[in-house]
Amino acid sequence: MHTPTNRRTCLITGSRGYLGSCIKSKFQQEGWNVVELIRNPDAEIARAGRAIPFHLGKDISPEQLRGADVLVHCAYDFSLRRWDQIHAINVLGAEKLFEAARLAGIGKRVFISSMSAFEGCQSLYGKAKLELEQKLSGCDVFLVRPGLIYGDQPRGITGNLVKQVKNAAILPLFGGGSQILYLSHQADLSQAICHYANGRLSTVSGPVTAAHEQGWTFRSILEGLAGAQGKKLRFISVPWRPIWLVIKFAELARIPMAFRSDSLISLMHQDLHPSFEVMRQLQLNFRPFQPKSLKL
Repeated sequence: MHTPTNRRTCLITGSRGYLGSCIKSKFQQEGWNVVELIRNPDAEIARAGRAIPFHLGKDISPEQLRGADVLVHCAYDFSLRRWDQIHAINVLGAEKLFEAARLAGIGKRVFISSMSAFEGCQSLYGKAKLELEQKLSGCDVFLVRPGLIYGDQPRGITGNLVKQVKNAAILPLFGGGSQILYLSHQADLSQAICHYANGRLSTVSGPVTAAHEQGWTFRSILEGLAGAQGKKLRFISVPWRPIWLVIKFAELARIPMAFRSDSLISLMHQDLHPSFEVMRQLQLNFRPFQPKSLKL
């Protein structure tokens, strides 16, 4: 890998996604040289050493990665529906990447997992993240489990919730919206990753839950987002299994849907007792969720 400067270099996958772009910006702000691992980098960017062609699931040579100091793996292929495909691309593909990074001598390696990953999780997304955690555990990889990610100008899943609240007077709630979620501000999460890269965090062997410890029901999150927009919503409780079947059949028929069936499984089967002990040991701080402070 050619690096244009003598600055420390961070490799990032998924840099075009919400969290990956935030982490990329944070490293750049702290003076790092950031190299994106992306599918089809612009030729000029690639020649300048700012990008490396990378397809999750395919082999990558350690020589392509050599010279970097940190790898942050954020990428996940959400287009896949079957477990065999998810396992081949998102689990085994990521395992190949981390092995190439180890052989390339990259001392700091970060895997962005999820609070959807826990023993007994039901979603395929959670199972994929959990299996990769288990494969990487004990391999000097920083395993990070964020909660629902948001920012001052919400994007991603939280951004979609903001849009739903803005455009509706009545919203359906699966099971009454009693599911407990934990939230991670993107700035705090990006800062934690940079702290690790800069050697400010001690090494831990297991996954680190990275979110504020106060849980919010799904309904209270929506109510908070509505209140921040000066709205008051009405809710209708609906059974989730029939909706899941509709979405699943639509996916099999390749009909585009705004919500994935596996995401609904994840929502309905949360970790009821997440541990924040390692996060406390590392003295990581995450701000409480305050909907009225968001720029909606």
